[in-house]
Formats: sequence, C-alpha cells, structure tokens
Amino acid sequence: MARAPFELAGVKVAPGGRAQIDVPVAKLYTHAPLHIPVEVVHGRQPGPTLLVCGAIHGDEINGVEIVRRLLRSKGLQGLRGTLIAVPIVNVFGFVQHSRYLPDRRDLNRCFPGTETGSLGSRVAALFREQIVDQATHIIDLHTGAIHRTNLPQIRAQLTPESETEAIAMAFGVPVILNAELREGSLRHYAQSRGVPVLTYEAGEALRFDEWAIAPGVRGVRRVMRAIGMLASDRRRATPRPAEVANGSSWSRAPIDGILRPKVRLGARVAKGEVLGKVADPFGNSEEEVRATADGIVIGMGNLPLANEGEALFHVARFDAIEEAESAVETFQSDYDPAHEGMV
Repeated sequence: MARAPFELAGVKVAPGGRAQIDVPVAKLYTHAPLHIPVEVVHGRQPGPTLLVCGAIHGDEINGVEIVRRLLRSKGLQGLRGTLIAVPIVNVFGFVQHSRYLPDRRDLNRCFPGTETGSLGSRVAALFREQIVDQATHIIDLHTGAIHRTNLPQIRAQLTPESETEAIAMAFGVPVILNAELREGSLRHYAQSRGVPVLTYEAGEALRFDEWAIAPGVRGVRRVMRAIGMLASDRRRATPRPAEVANGSSWSRAPIDGILRPKVRLGARVAKGEVLGKVADPFGNSEEEVRATADGIVIGMGNLPLANEGEALFHVARFDAIEEAESAVETFQSDYDPAHEGMV
C-alpha cells in the first residue's frame, strides 16, 4: 500500500518529496500578512514525525542556523517518516530582535493557546493546531537569554527507561538537566500529550555561536538515527554518555556594580568558591559572588553591568561531579577548533 501524502496548512507533500510552506499566522498593522516558514521532508517509508523548531523566543537565533544546516545535510533523501523543520516560530520577535511578541508576551508561556485570546495565545494555538499536534517527537532549540550564554545542554523531564531519556542520551551533549515542566511551555504541552520532547540550550541570544550550532546539528541527526528516521552511521564515534544534573541554582549579584568573572563556562566549582567580584566603578565598594553548591557552570551572564540580585552564574549539581567535569572537558576539546570563548 502506497504511503499517503503529508498535509500541512492545506499543502500536500508526496512521499519522497519536500516542500516549503508559509503558514499564515497574523497580519501586521499595515495589513501585510505574516507567515511561519516551514519545510516538510516526507520520506517514502513510514516512521516518526519529528518537529525541529527554533526561535520560539525571537532573539534566540542559533536554532535558525541549526535548522538550515539540518535541511542541507546529507541523508535526508533516505528519510523514514517525516521531518517538520521550523527555523523561526516567533516571526514577530525575530524581526524585532526581541524575545517577546509585540504584546510583550512570552510565546513559550502561551501553550496550548486559544483562537480567541491574546496575540500570544492565538499564535500558540495556530502553531499547535497546524504543526505541533502532528509530531510524534519534538526538539525545541533555544539559547541563553539576552546577555547570557549557556553551555550546550539538554533539558527534559526524565523518567527511567523512557523514550525521552533515550533520545536525550542520544543527542550527545555533556550535560542533561532533569528539568521541571513550566506551565504554558511547548515542552509542558507536548509532555502532557505523551510526546517525547527535548529542549536544546546552547549559546547566547542574537549571536551565531559555532560551538553551539555544530553540536546542535549533530545532536538532532543522532536523535533521528536513534528513532529510526536515518540510517545508522558506523563511521561516527559514539558520543560519551551525558551526565544528568540532579538540580541547579543561580549565584546572584550581592550589590549593584560591575562584574569581573573569575570562572569560565563549563568550569567545575566548589561550594563557597569565588565566581566573580562586583564593584562600583571606583572600587570603593566590592563584594564577592560565591557558588552556592559544588557543580559545573552551565550558564553565565555576559554583560559586566549587574544589579543587586541579578542572576550571574548558573551552577548544575551532580552526584558524580568528577564524571561531569570529565564529560564537559571531553566535549569542549572535541569542538575546540571552532571554540569561541567556551573554555
């Protein structure tokens, strides 16, 4: 029996075909239409339907490049199942270099949305109905927020021997954060429907970080091989198993002032260790920022200007801290030729 075409937003994609589809999302004040760009690759053979999406936060653009490279990578002609690639979900924020929608809502807090609600709720509902609800697996691509950078990591709600845990391990980054679900997020909505979903966090907003992009492309392809969408590639080495963090916390600015960091992204730190110092411009008032636990720095602020209470260093905690440190060092050395500041 021949495989049926895949339909999205009224467009049918034949088995073995691919198509770029503009999904109408809203209109600008000028009455000009705005669309979410989507590319569908529909394999000749049955298999999972994987959604890979970027820029739900409009200023988190590493995911846009990950999707572009994924679509140009070799092997998709032999795809089993269907790939739904959405480089830019929040087109409003992307155009304005902003995390948010024009109504200042965070799209990743608006799911499942409603057709009669706010702009954020309407966009979430449209994206869910037209695209998300067709997926059997989801990879959601993110970066740190503005002026923050993240060590490449997977965030997922893990349960032992679940498919989510299996694909998180397959992705091939050094750290997995067993993260609670946030109400209104895409991950929360998908998980409530029993759909395995990963959030890949790496790099900084409004930047192309090669050390975050290249592992992201490889990670998505590893997941596609793990769930049977791509043929296995025995030429590629199996990545070292990730270490799962059992929690994380932020160290915050003790006073207003200018931050001088003392540690780097990926560094192992001990509880009470000085991570940086915050001082006024004259150096008359200075206080230390200290680690609240033993762990690995998986995120940190890039802007030296800090207000009291601002989150500066994100430290993940591990039961096996030595293994986590080794996993991060191995990962960083693998991507050292393209390394831009991640030491």
